[in-house]
Amino acid sequence: MNGYEAEPDSGNFPPVRELSKPQRRVLGVLVEKAYTVPESYPMTIKSLIAGCNQKSNRAPITNYNEDAVIQALDELRAMGVAAVVHTESGRTERYRHYVRKRFPFTEPQLAIITELLLRGRQQMGELRARASRMVAVESQPELKKEIEGLLEQGYVQADGPLDRRGVEIDHNFYLPSENVRMAFRSEPAASVEDHVRDEPVAPRATRESSGGEWQQEATALRESNRELRNDLEELKQQLASVQEDLTQLRQSLGA
Repeated sequence: MNGYEAEPDSGNFPPVRELSKPQRRVLGVLVEKAYTVPESYPMTIKSLIAGCNQKSNRAPITNYNEDAVIQALDELRAMGVAAVVHTESGRTERYRHYVRKRFPFTEPQLAIITELLLRGRQQMGELRARASRMVAVESQPELKKEIEGLLEQGYVQADGPLDRRGVEIDHNFYLPSENVRMAFRSEPAASVEDHVRDEPVAPRATRESSGGEWQQEATALRESNRELRNDLEELKQQLASVQEDLTQLRQSLGA
């Protein structure tokens, strides 16, 4: 059989609301690499294992072996969110995701969810910079709008109002046994005395908040640059492997 598996019919699968740790990592890698390294997508098992266990843009760092990755892939395929691709030569199976078929995400939301699957809870500035490696998120208001949509649908959770300084966002695909729930804490109403006391220092607070967000984004951008360098190195290695295969093929043909 050549080509893709039949695309999943969302009506034949129940909604996906829970994913195990290996499932989250494998699915996150499939989506991330489709965005950042399209030349090597769909992905081989070898490249998937490397993507799952890489040290940049991952939390926690893992050491999944081939059996664990294949098991997660089989489970994701049973959910209709991943599929195997048979190459023309039939030598190497590759894998792709079908997240767009199974979830109502916008492209920025898909990038946001992917980063959360790969790294877990993050502050807004960090999340914007990291998600922008895949899909440009032009501003904090745009990020907030996309996250609000995900919150309304129950795909993410937050530990407070999105306007609050330092608020953290996380995905909502944890298993019940993991017991990872972020309690939304509403901001207490300020008294008249609080307003009078706080009013003179409001500009300073605004500057501090903006500076904090800038530092978060700068840190995340540095990490993203390291990730892009890793992707480039991975492409170089894959190109070297292809060149080696071509050399062996020419030799076998007597060229």
